[in-house]
Amino acid sequence: MLREIRSSLGLFTFLSILTGVGYPLFVTIVGQSFFPYQANGSIVKEGDKIIGSELIGQNFSSDRYFHSRPSASVIGYDASSSGGSNLGPSSNKMIDAVIVRVKELRNADETRPIPVDLVTSSGSGLDPDISVASAHFQAVRIAKARGLPLQQVEKMVLLKTTHRTFGFLGEKRINVLAINRALDLLSSPPITPLTIP
Repeated sequence: MLREIRSSLGLFTFLSILTGVGYPLFVTIVGQSFFPYQANGSIVKEGDKIIGSELIGQNFSSDRYFHSRPSASVIGYDASSSGGSNLGPSSNKMIDAVIVRVKELRNADETRPIPVDLVTSSGSGLDPDISVASAHFQAVRIAKARGLPLQQVEKMVLLKTTHRTFGFLGEKRINVLAINRALDLLSSPPITPLTIP
């Protein structure tokens, strides 16, 4: 019996060191050596100033910017409280939230069909991307606010579209921070660094 306990404790200690120290250390070394940008959160900087991450949505409220998907987080786009709302399509709370979001878009003189991802949050509540339909939906507002030709904003949407991974996984999408940075470069004078209203 004591031999079995010693064997069990030995195996437990070995696996604890392997999976609790060895594996995380190996992954950290590989990540920092070969993928430092991704391993450190895909942080986007303007000079020395951090303006966001390619992986986490942000609250862009100005008419000059593409807006992200709504956040499910109580604190806004806070990565420390990531998670879905867990509200299903029959939830009155979710229906009420969607109705409010639709009204806000309608108040902005939008009469076209509203893409669903502009009024619902993602599974993480922090999605950094929007659908191509959502980008086209917002292009008119942005062109007007920035005094740019609509065709120029639409061209930017096409340029910033990320296609399906391996040609079949996921959907076409646009990173909101990336396209908003590109829009600021089109502005005259350019807004640097990107300001998040």
